[in-house]
Amino acid sequence: PRYLSKIEFQAEDCTYFFLPFYSIEALVMQLQKLLMKLLNALQNTLQKETNYVTDDGELKKWVVIEKAHEVDADLLGLLLDEPELKAAFFKEIKGALVFNQSFFIQFLEQKNYLNDSYTAYKNKVGLTIDGKYLKQRNEVALVWPFKDCILEGGQSREEDKREEIFFNETLAQDEITQLLEPKVLTNAKRYSPHAPEGETLNKFNRNENGTITDNLIIKGNNLLALHSLKKEFTGKVKLIYIDPPYNTGSDSFKYNDNFNHSTWLTFIKNRIDIAKELLTEDGSIWLNIGDDESHYLKVLGDEVFGRDNFIANVVWQKKYAASNDAKYLSDIHDNILVFAKVKLKWKPNLLERPKELNEKYSNPDNDPRGVWYSTNLSVKTYSEKNDYIIEGPKGQKYSPPPSRCWVISEDKYFELLKDNKIWFGKDGNSRPYEKKFLTEVQDGIVPTTFWTHSDGGHNIMAKTEIRNLFPEQADLFATPKPEKLIQRIIKIASNENDIVLDFFAGSGTTAAVALKMNRQFITTEQMDYIENVTVERLKKVIAGEQGGISESVEWKGGGEFVYLELKKYNQCFIEQIDTATNTEAILGIWEGMKAKSFLNYNVDIQKQEAYIEDFKAMPLAQQKQHLVELLDKNQLYVNLSSLYDNDFAVTDEEKKVTKDFYGMV
Repeated sequence: PRYLSKIEFQAEDCTYFFLPFYSIEALVMQLQKLLMKLLNALQNTLQKETNYVTDDGELKKWVVIEKAHEVDADLLGLLLDEPELKAAFFKEIKGALVFNQSFFIQFLEQKNYLNDSYTAYKNKVGLTIDGKYLKQRNEVALVWPFKDCILEGGQSREEDKREEIFFNETLAQDEITQLLEPKVLTNAKRYSPHAPEGETLNKFNRNENGTITDNLIIKGNNLLALHSLKKEFTGKVKLIYIDPPYNTGSDSFKYNDNFNHSTWLTFIKNRIDIAKELLTEDGSIWLNIGDDESHYLKVLGDEVFGRDNFIANVVWQKKYAASNDAKYLSDIHDNILVFAKVKLKWKPNLLERPKELNEKYSNPDNDPRGVWYSTNLSVKTYSEKNDYIIEGPKGQKYSPPPSRCWVISEDKYFELLKDNKIWFGKDGNSRPYEKKFLTEVQDGIVPTTFWTHSDGGHNIMAKTEIRNLFPEQADLFATPKPEKLIQRIIKIASNENDIVLDFFAGSGTTAAVALKMNRQFITTEQMDYIENVTVERLKKVIAGEQGGISESVEWKGGGEFVYLELKKYNQCFIEQIDTATNTEAILGIWEGMKAKSFLNYNVDIQKQEAYIEDFKAMPLAQQKQHLVELLDKNQLYVNLSSLYDNDFAVTDEEKKVTKDFYGMV
């Protein structure tokens, strides 16, 4: 019944209590008042700790939830200091106070009850989706946590560290499909020794199979770029190396590097799912990661590639000395997780033999077969068959050492003796050894899973390489990777002319090394520095720069690459919103959005205008968030299906480049 005179509650001791009230609406209102009172008490208490509130005084609900999951002592201490919060979120059990973690988290997540000013405003303008939405559209929903999983927000500079809150949305399955469509390409230029400043691209180069052979630098969201590469490069990439955000919250990967854990894993999974499709059957992916997420990334990699396709965890010594100011243990290594697409088809290349290995070979008896070294003829795994007496050239008798036997049978021994492959020392008085000739050793060594800084370089080496290339931007990348490390990976996992992909381009180290090693590279990056660092670095490589591995591979310059961008649409507005510094700028952007952007289908512009004064009264951060929520995320970039749509104003040059890239007639 809609109206009742009383409602019954069953208490823990099985007695009944009766609470009179007038209507369901009245009960809900009373409940909301109680919850709002509790929320205000919580917010006032947590404002004592700046980590829990924004500069505008708004509660960082997800930060608080994360701390609650961790049962953070500081958070619990603040809650216990406030009697109202203590009574609400703690219960006494046998004289001990127990934190009601699940209720506390549930309380913070109930956005329908916690109608803060922004939620109330969204209700006014009709942006909030009602509960019937999913059922009416019969859709599969993907709900991204509060930071970017599937997409990265509008940040354009790595040094601008901030929380990503813009893409906390529900997308229908058909919208996900549309979002990940291939994109229109723009601003395509070819850089070569003949065109060091770039020239308009007329046509992509292709091999006899019709595959593009140009080196590619693509500016745009890397997930959308990967999906745009599918048609042309599925099953054609031999090696993928990525150096993604480490999710430490404090390292050099400042953009989106304070993800909560599950969000970070989703962010990575979205990308390596599509990356797997691009790999050849005998290809591999190398994931460079720190300890904070390495074990979780291993499990995620197992899920995507299959446990049977895991190759190894390479430990790379990234520092040549310990940090004496480390709080706990000094971190001097990174992990590089290696997965094959099909392990049975993947085979690593051998590495060059170090000089010190060859230096132990000599030829004291002037054997015409060349230099050799002597190896122990005994082995600890005992076999009675191989336990016999060897007579030396001067009549000495030699038995295997106690509990050991000879490594070869007696017949094999006499065969080697006849072939002058048994050595008794220069004077013939030493125990027998077998001669191993350098000409009989395989041309290289099998890679190991531990790489010292001598093997793969180190962080300081990498910083020096960047500093020599870009003195004024030396601090832009705090932990770039040395060329020597990438050289080792490319040597092991690819051959000349193979395609090497890195979809976290950064300073362009992978691309630079791939070019010097005669591999075709594809690299993507969303940050603006792709133009003044990544592209500029590759221009220097083409011109013959001599840093990094140049001397070891005898690099003299040459080669070329193509730079192109995913054509932006709503993304342009997001970038404008991101850089806006006041309400006046935000209102100007809104005027532009009304005229040119694609808005969410449920946006009521008339209501937005009717409540514009409420909008102006909100903090700048909420104004920004709201404008981004109004935008249709499917139209961040121009989809290939919209190539001929006049609303997107695709130029003839863009149509030509796009059609050529996707092999359209």
